Amino acid sequence: MARAGRAGVALFITTIASFVGGSIGIIMLMAFGPTVARFALAFGPAEYFALMALGLVAAAGVVQNSPLKGLAMVLLGLLLGSVGADVNTGEARLTFGLLHLYDGISLVALAMGLFGVAEIISSIAERRGAPITGRITLRSMLPERAEARSTALPMLRGSGIGCFFGALPGAGQSIAAFIAYAVEKRSSKTPERFGRGAIEGVAAPEAANNAAVQAAFVPTLTMGIPGSATMALMMGALLIHGITPGPALITENPEIFWGLTMSFWVGNIMLLVLNIPLIGLWVRLLQVPYHYLYPVILCLICIGVYSLNYSLFDVGMVLGFGALGYGMRLLGFEPAPVLIGFVLGPMLEENLRRAMLLARGDVMAMASRPLTAVLLGLTALLLARMVWRVLRERSIA
Repeated sequence: MARAGRAGVALFITTIASFVGGSIGIIMLMAFGPTVARFALAFGPAEYFALMALGLVAAAGVVQNSPLKGLAMVLLGLLLGSVGADVNTGEARLTFGLLHLYDGISLVALAMGLFGVAEIISSIAERRGAPITGRITLRSMLPERAEARSTALPMLRGSGIGCFFGALPGAGQSIAAFIAYAVEKRSSKTPERFGRGAIEGVAAPEAANNAAVQAAFVPTLTMGIPGSATMALMMGALLIHGITPGPALITENPEIFWGLTMSFWVGNIMLLVLNIPLIGLWVRLLQVPYHYLYPVILCLICIGVYSLNYSLFDVGMVLGFGALGYGMRLLGFEPAPVLIGFVLGPMLEENLRRAMLLARGDVMAMASRPLTAVLLGLTALLLARMVWRVLRERSIA
């Protein structure tokens, strides 16, 4: 959308979607917190494994024109996610003798490389040198009426997806955002617009992201189970102050629970108050000539990656993944499934191991659990649909 001169509209929709998703997440926390937490608690290792498998297959659907390419990218993500020391045995996997890979590949390096650095390389290769010019007005930042209507359902769907995944411990908002994008692309009548300025592709993931952030408080506050790394830090802060998250928090210290909830509303409203007036400032950054802007962005990416582990090896990785991401774009491969496979892969493996231990190695006993069977059945249906599409396209060709 920025290339089409509509960066202001994209940022405006992003702000509204964040507010909507956050509001729905807070309402869910207030109304259904204990119930949703109990449902999430019913998920054992087998259910989590089936859920992750469903998420991986759904991620392949991001590549609308070629499911096989999507599956290939998911497998690549799984492969990258398995690099490093085995969690249970400590055995090094796919490190090729490099000590820097013993702790695995950095998610930040992979994401910044595949998306950020690859975009810079692509822009330079295509000689995109025409920045936004002219005066930026409030009217130019507002979406058209038809666009506003078209984003309503994606925001609601994204919020629902975010609430579901956010309430599941360990799922996280990044997964919700990618799944929301995949759902919107698969349900769209014009999926080819996604990645080229489809406003729905902006609204749904942003709503899912903020809804998941708020929903992650459900298992954290009501059951004492952190829903994400951020929630683990929040839980630690509460424990330091002598507050123990769990079922007793709502009954014995309702003022803390409702005080936190009200602070979420204040923060959500401040998102609108601060972000909308500053949209013009962020859009004006696009008026800076790209040959000045891109080196600064690349330096910031490298500094950010280096600051994680103070390792030049990570900087080399982000540049290498940038080259890989650019090559994938040239060949028509989407980078999003790689990231989903990378995030879900270790969780999938760990839950499979736990489920098999509990089932004493009996696959049928693991798969016979009702919720597991339903999720695995949905996964099989998605795979069958992909195979059918590929066979149909080949028969037509």
